[in-house]
Amino acid sequence: MSTFGDWINKRFPARELMREHMTEYYAPKNFNILYYAGSLLLLMIFLQLLSGFLLMSHYVATSQDAFNSVQGIMYDTKWGWLIRYMHVDGVSLIFILLYAHILRGLLYGSYREPRELLWIIGYVIYIMMMGEAFFGYVLPFGNLSYWAGQVITSIVHAIPFIGPQLATLARGGPGIGTATLQRFLALHVVLWFLIIAALIVMHVMALHQVGSNNPDGIDIKKHKGPNGVPLDGIPFHPYYTVKDLFGVGVWLTIFAAIILYAPTMHGIFLEKNTFFRANPMVSLPDVTPPWYLAPYYAMLRAIPNKYLGIGVMGLAIILPFFLPWLDRNPVRSSRYRPWYRAMIIIMGITFLVLAWVGEQPPLPKYFLIERLGAAIYIGFYLLLPIISSIEPTRAVPERVTK
Repeated sequence: MSTFGDWINKRFPARELMREHMTEYYAPKNFNILYYAGSLLLLMIFLQLLSGFLLMSHYVATSQDAFNSVQGIMYDTKWGWLIRYMHVDGVSLIFILLYAHILRGLLYGSYREPRELLWIIGYVIYIMMMGEAFFGYVLPFGNLSYWAGQVITSIVHAIPFIGPQLATLARGGPGIGTATLQRFLALHVVLWFLIIAALIVMHVMALHQVGSNNPDGIDIKKHKGPNGVPLDGIPFHPYYTVKDLFGVGVWLTIFAAIILYAPTMHGIFLEKNTFFRANPMVSLPDVTPPWYLAPYYAMLRAIPNKYLGIGVMGLAIILPFFLPWLDRNPVRSSRYRPWYRAMIIIMGITFLVLAWVGEQPPLPKYFLIERLGAAIYIGFYLLLPIISSIEPTRAVPERVTK
């Protein structure tokens, strides 16, 4: 008698997919804690989808009612505060995981051949996530949300030739209002999210096509046993799925602790001015973006000229796309490249400093830090072709290490 699984498999290739992408997909056996970020990102995106769906059922996308609907969710809807904080805090946690995921790729050379396309798709997902977060940031229509929308769309307005038309198209008129909220809601919930979902599927497919990298940067497919299985690889399922479940448990505990005990994270995850109604007549003394966008905002402010500042910010965003071709050292992992590791550490610290400066008022005492930070961050990519060509490297082992 045929089992239910057999019935399904005759009509849908469930077993083949399971075998190809789970039980017979061999991953390096020396993954470390940074490799949790990928699976946790999938979990957080699912939770964003679930919480966003519940929030949307109570949200009203008009300039008169948007703020009131959010307050109604918080204070009048049963468990509404929990869903709202889950969604808001989830954004910051997603970007923490994204930066950990990118850091891992930088440290271990996960952008190198044959993973160039994998890196590019992943970085496009990061850029799209920034747009998705911005659209959602404006929707509550608090005073900070309103003025942040004005600032960001004014950057679009500065694009030569087509900027004014694009800004008007984005806003739905000369300023931020009901048409803007309805456009941003459609982008946030439907179009942008669908594009991100499609890119995630492409990212996973590209990963399984070329195989996972590892902390040593060694291709495990070079050393196979008589059965054709990589000697330094283990099946993703059940070994890494069990480990991922452990990571999920720890991560959800941290997530719950943040929601229940520090949902605003003292103004880092949710700023104070978002609790005040949008008022076009009351501008804020300093409009700062969320912390995960603050490094680029600091680079924008580093140059007094508006157009040059936008150019510097755009260059900082674009340069990582070319990382697979900027790094010319045959060794992938920073474990065996001391100069490259030092550059990553300096660049990472600089990025954190820029995130802090970007949240501060635009005062002259911060200008030098912003300019120096922008120079170091961009200099990392511009100097990498030269330094990677001449830097000394340690001997790379034949097989992966523990």
